[in-house]
Amino acid sequence: MTLTWETLDLHTAQPFGIARWTHSVYPRTIVTFTRDGIVGRGEAAPNAFYGETRGTVEAVLPLLAEALTDPWDWDGLRAGLSARMPHDHPSVKCALEMAALEWCAASVGLPVWKLLGLSPAPLPRSSYTVSLAGLDDMRRQTREAVANGHTVLKVKLGTERDTAILEALREEAPDVALRVDANAAWTRPQAKRMLGVLDAVRVEFVEQPLAADDLVGHAELRRLSRVPVVADESLHHVRDVIALAEAFDGVNLKLAKLGGPLQALAALRLARAHGLGVMMGCMIESSLGISAAAHLAGLCDWADLDGALLLADDPFSGLHWTAGDLARPQGVGWGVTRG
Repeated sequence: MTLTWETLDLHTAQPFGIARWTHSVYPRTIVTFTRDGIVGRGEAAPNAFYGETRGTVEAVLPLLAEALTDPWDWDGLRAGLSARMPHDHPSVKCALEMAALEWCAASVGLPVWKLLGLSPAPLPRSSYTVSLAGLDDMRRQTREAVANGHTVLKVKLGTERDTAILEALREEAPDVALRVDANAAWTRPQAKRMLGVLDAVRVEFVEQPLAADDLVGHAELRRLSRVPVVADESLHHVRDVIALAEAFDGVNLKLAKLGGPLQALAALRLARAHGLGVMMGCMIESSLGISAAAHLAGLCDWADLDGALLLADDPFSGLHWTAGDLARPQGVGWGVTRG
């Protein structure tokens, strides 16, 4: 039995901007678990907002890797990871859980979604992100996305010019479904002012308008808004879902922030039990990480799985896209190959 890892610098085709930052390079660590000639792989996609960086991933992997001994013992893996790092480093835990699941699926010749007994339903159409930039650049991104066949766009906001951005992009794309993501950047007064704008330009939902810890503000905004309010940065752990049900209409699940596919599946079922809509989301990730999220997306209302589409140098292949329509992965394991 061996477990190895390597960190790759993935590059977006153009700078990717949100309210907090703009980046073009994303370090992603690929974990490979091998036993009896069978291989399982996972991807760690750290995000500084959740306290992770390339350095933290590489520092804690040797310790957390000790928890992966029997790939079939999923509860034991979770307990071992929690014992070593109770609350932190979710992307590393995700990579290890992904590797265990793929090894098990490969050992019986199945895709992971079949191993888990998940629905074979078609995946929801994914949004394509218009990243935060100058207005002319955002107009260009929108025109190119529409020309490439995307019919659902997710617009990054979080500035004092958000009204002008939305009006301009709706002008560029009068017929697409528009979703808005403020990445926790609006104040309560700003968010209330934006409600009429969101309604006027026919926004489908608004994601994380206020600070992550402002559940009271989100609950008030939800009462005032005709547009559904969806949590992202407010959701760090499976257990957060219960509290969020009082403040949001839906939740955005990301494997890398929840600690892996099994944790996301638990959060999904908890969200359903509390009447929440569910979106399967992603970080900027390779097709390996996106494929893992896609295996669960058929259970969701919405999908935001364009992370690999934004890359200039995706190291994995095997996902089949037609604009925003992602075919359910069918190959063994995660269904993608390196190179």
